Amino acid sequence: MKDGIVMSLAYRTLLLITCLLFSWPAAAADMETGPQSWWWDEGWWSRGELGNERHHDVTVTRVSVQNGDVEIPVYILRPKGGGPYPGILFVHGRRGIDDWNRLSARRLAARGFLVFAPDLYTGRFIQQFPIGHDYAVEEDLARVLDAMLKHKDLKGRKVCTVGISRGGYYTLKLAVTQERQGKDIACYVGFYPHMQDPNAPEPAQVYQYAPEVDRFQLPALIFIGEQEQYHRRRNIEASVSSWQARKLNARLVIYPGVGRGFDFRGGQVRSLADNLAGQDAVRRAAAFIRQHLGER
Repeated sequence: MKDGIVMSLAYRTLLLITCLLFSWPAAAADMETGPQSWWWDEGWWSRGELGNERHHDVTVTRVSVQNGDVEIPVYILRPKGGGPYPGILFVHGRRGIDDWNRLSARRLAARGFLVFAPDLYTGRFIQQFPIGHDYAVEEDLARVLDAMLKHKDLKGRKVCTVGISRGGYYTLKLAVTQERQGKDIACYVGFYPHMQDPNAPEPAQVYQYAPEVDRFQLPALIFIGEQEQYHRRRNIEASVSSWQARKLNARLVIYPGVGRGFDFRGGQVRSLADNLAGQDAVRRAAAFIRQHLGER
């Protein structure tokens, strides 16, 4: 992918410059991971601060959205004061909503967005890291979008979706199967998104993407790590290639030295490469979303 190659070169250059600035022998000997590392930035990790770039303090509230008898918990993150703000529907993957990926949602809100982050599992008593896919959560997600579109702090009549891992499949289905693309959803952002039905047989998981990919019409920005699992990367790259062949505005960004989870991967396992990739992806996602929501 041309965009992925360009990003890889820029990213490798940034990593090299960082190592040189801190002197290579010292950096190489000090490549420890986690919050005690020399490169750790608590302002970024906890509050979404990005150097001297403008950021907002964020407030978080928890509400419920009803779908029949099911109560869907939703975290609403927004900049303090002011408003309204352009909207992001942030959708978790198999891990559900936990402290680490709520921080991912916070970092987007800190860029000046109203972010809805639903918990699609708790209301249906789905355990964390499910293997199979419960199709009922797709309707739940549609009801959350309905509620978001009516929120007083939302600017405009459309939102963009940001899906992490399996959340990328949920948002694909929301756009296509629920027929919300173009009407209520302006663009699609995926962090190493799952592009196949989790209930599909193994050959389909490895060699095919979901049929919804062929009916997808939105501008799309996808982020993956160079060390992404082969069967995931194959489907993602094939999906983006098919969109580009149809002349959609679709870009794939590939980060060297990282695998899955670079945006929220935390604790003692987080690396400098994760941090650089996560910060760059948030910058790019925010700019892409503003562009397609008509924001400057």
